Amino acid sequence: MNDGNQRGVRQDSFQVRRAEVTDAEAIAGCLGAAFARHRDEYTSEAYADTVLNSDGVVRRLHEMSLFVAVSEGKIVGTIGCVVNGAEGHLRGMAVWPDWQGRGVASVLLRTAEAELQRNGCCSVALDTTAPLVRAVRFYSKNGYSASGRVGDFFGMPLYEYHKLLL
Repeated sequence: MNDGNQRGVRQDSFQVRRAEVTDAEAIAGCLGAAFARHRDEYTSEAYADTVLNSDGVVRRLHEMSLFVAVSEGKIVGTIGCVVNGAEGHLRGMAVWPDWQGRGVASVLLRTAEAELQRNGCCSVALDTTAPLVRAVRFYSKNGYSASGRVGDFFGMPLYEYHKLLL
């Protein structure tokens, strides 16, 4: 688990640490690479809100805690989390395609959940879209279940998932 400082979490070939403003361009690149195959399945507005440019990443850094997975100086994954009272919210999970299936997403998710727990959250929610079938399987495997709430995400259905933090 990440203890919330800059030392981060060491895995076989990557570590997770808090993101910094200087990481913005690399985080934007990671988001772009991870979501590129879904580009045609998103509305242009939904895609722009998902795949941020570096200015969008900097804005998000001021709104929530961002974490990055780093290997040999390259950002290979990212996730954001924010405290909303007793419930936390996850946003912007992305892993470079050639790093998917190597445990990066699991460590990022555990790091964000630990951050939320340290900040008093008893539960966590996230939203996802129908094209992200693999992500839904991942979240379900990690204890998230559909809440039944469906919102609008720039003309796309947005499905909420929820998990109690124990």
